[in-house]
Amino acid sequence: MSETTPLSLDLKRMIIDTLELEDITPDDIDYHAPLFGEGLGLDSIDALELGLALQKRYGVKLDAEAEDTRRHFASLAALEALVEDRRAD
Repeated sequence: MSETTPLSLDLKRMIIDTLELEDITPDDIDYHAPLFGEGLGLDSIDALELGLALQKRYGVKLDAEAEDTRRHFASLAALEALVEDRRAD
């Protein structure tokens, strides 16, 4: 039950490549599941690496101290919405 768009697939590949998740395939990343804690099990270091990758790949800048940053990393769906929104700027 995944929402597969070209952007979501690219984001999945970016997560896997950036974090060197060797045992994970794009199909393993649930669109609505949490990326941190339960779900994919990422941590704060992973968040920093993903933030840099998002900036490099899509020009999306995130403020690590901003309240909404945690919300943007909640799931792949939230991350895709962020990129769609910020990429249009």
